[in-house]
Amino acid sequence: MKVILGKKAGMKQIFKDGKMIPVTVVKAGPCVVVDKKIPDKHGYSAIVIGYEDAKEKHLNKPLLGIFKKIKITPKKVIKEFRISSEELDNYKIGDEIKVDIFTAGDKVDVSGTTKGKGFQGGVKRYGFKGFPDSHGHRYHRAGGSIGASAFPARVFKGKTMPGHMGTNRVSIQNLEIVEVKPDENTFLIKGAVPGATGSQLIIKEATKAVIKNA
Repeated sequence: MKVILGKKAGMKQIFKDGKMIPVTVVKAGPCVVVDKKIPDKHGYSAIVIGYEDAKEKHLNKPLLGIFKKIKITPKKVIKEFRISSEELDNYKIGDEIKVDIFTAGDKVDVSGTTKGKGFQGGVKRYGFKGFPDSHGHRYHRAGGSIGASAFPARVFKGKTMPGHMGTNRVSIQNLEIVEVKPDENTFLIKGAVPGATGSQLIIKEATKAVIKNA
């Protein structure tokens, strides 16, 4: 499984074959393999990778000790990814994972945290229709009734109501990589990806593409 950590650098448009294509610029890697989870020892197989150098004063002592033991520069972001036991032999602690693991035309799944919108009403948060905007109506963007009468005499959990909107974990599947730039540690992904500019992203080989090829 191909996987790398990165940051959303922004969006722009490129022209290819006479067509305008909106793309997201993602700055990814180089990531370092920090640890490996072995089935005989941990009960499952996985790799732990780190991204973006961090200052020692920002890490606690146990985590700092791990990096000193394996002689790797401390990393700010650390993520674990499950892989098959056969793939585990392809990785060694200290190995670098760069953008060149992907090529133009590859399909990827991108995960990130959506933009925070703060406290929002039902019209914006869930697309409520609201009440008429004409003169004489007391309410315009209110949610209306939220429950029944004497029974069940309560509001069910999960009821769509005003509240905090955004900062949700979202994954978008089957996005296409348009161009890879190994010298700049960046690649261009067709379309938009979750999150604000500068937010952390996880880019993995598309699950559906892997199943289809298998």
